[in-house]
Amino acid sequence: MDSIIEQLNANLKIVYRQALDADKKLDELQQQGHGKFKALFTADSGFTFEAKRFKPYVLDVAADVESLSSDGFNEEKLKTTVIKLQQLLTLLATFK
Repeated sequence: MDSIIEQLNANLKIVYRQALDADKKLDELQQQGHGKFKALFTADSGFTFEAKRFKPYVLDVAADVESLSSDGFNEEKLKTTVIKLQQLLTLLATFK
């Protein structure tokens, strides 16, 4: 279980750095009049909110990882967390 949490945290560090870079690029695009969208992810993505930047989504996944390590192992929560992290990684890779 600890190794799963460690792996999730390692991936979160990578995603966080990429998210900051992507958010900076999104800010630039928006200043140029582009980026007229409501949210990065659709309502059925597993996230319970909408945001126009990556950082809030990364923080949401980080909170999930934190609760997994502090509240004990929950397989359903782990599955949801991994799916959200995968979606972030996929969208960030597409965004590059």
